[in-house]
Amino acid sequence: MAFNPFGQIGELKKMRDQAMAIQKQLKLEEVEINKHGVYIRISGDQEIREIRSNGKSDNDIKGAVNEAIKKSQEIAAKKLQSMTGGLGGLGGLMGGGK
Repeated sequence: MAFNPFGQIGELKKMRDQAMAIQKQLKLEEVEINKHGVYIRISGDQEIREIRSNGKSDNDIKGAVNEAIKKSQEIAAKKLQSMTGGLGGLGGLMGGGK
């Protein structure tokens, strides 16, 4: 059977479209963290929406930001899992092999 590159192009376009749809969904998701008196609101695509520190130290702020980013990454990972059926052997490229 001959190799058909056009079939793979169609699959790649489908995966790209799915990834773009997930990216749009992630923009709508939000995570709120309140840690050591620091409040952070971050979107699922990791855009900081709000930080309130009330005079807290840089280390307290850093810890809260890192936790907010971790939570937003968890949301993104859950959304991307819905694509794994279309990725097949590419899971390692998306971090699934770790």
